[in-house]
Amino acid sequence: MKLIFLGSGSAFTVGCNNFQSNMLLENGDRRLLIDCGTDARLSMYNLGLSHRDINDVYISHLHFDHAGGLEWLAFTTKFDIKSQQSKILHISDQLINILWDNLLSGSLKSIKDVSADLSTYFDLKPIDKKNQFYWQSIQFHLIPTEHVFHNSNCVPSFGLYFTINGINCFITTDTQFKPELYDEYYKKADVIFHDCETSEVISGVHSHYTKLVTLSPEIKSKIWLYHYNPGVLPNAVSDGFRGFVQPGQSFDFFDKSSFDKK
Repeated sequence: MKLIFLGSGSAFTVGCNNFQSNMLLENGDRRLLIDCGTDARLSMYNLGLSHRDINDVYISHLHFDHAGGLEWLAFTTKFDIKSQQSKILHISDQLINILWDNLLSGSLKSIKDVSADLSTYFDLKPIDKKNQFYWQSIQFHLIPTEHVFHNSNCVPSFGLYFTINGINCFITTDTQFKPELYDEYYKKADVIFHDCETSEVISGVHSHYTKLVTLSPEIKSKIWLYHYNPGVLPNAVSDGFRGFVQPGQSFDFFDKSSFDKK
């Protein structure tokens, strides 16, 4: 079973041989797409894959680099005469109505003679307050993250924690630098994939490299950095991290050496 990074760049990555930080968890011929950004169709094509190769999708939150490609996935699946099997969509029930009303309904509701909704295109599997779902007998725990606020309210956003072949894995998706919120998962994870802003201007909605380097050596030694900005990158290995994830990089849960620093 492998975790493959379709891209490892930030939301606005363009023209630098990289793509947005969406991932595939692959088990034989079954694939879970972890987030589906606007360039997912391109990053998948770059690895010789298409919408037909996706069985399930997990959406962490509703920014365009994580959910903007769902329109493409919905339409290409619905109107593919050779393969019209709906994708299973795993998403927090806190996000479902917002996803349809604010992001997808403008285009997807317009089908002749059909009163379309999200279930028209996806086999919808809402994730309730227990914050967990299963795929290929793996239990995934949704970890609430503090990413952006609206009117002083934290907008729902979730990372993932799961275990495969004895390897405990924590993927932050998007979060501000809030180590106190994730201390439990930092400590029990064997490997951490952490979003990392590397721009000169600190946005305040992602974990910036200058903050991440202040983490303890024990925690940094578990971290692969991704979701970084175009440009020259710091020497993450010399600063105690495992490194920056490269686009297309694959991590094999049955080959522990693939998680080591390069």
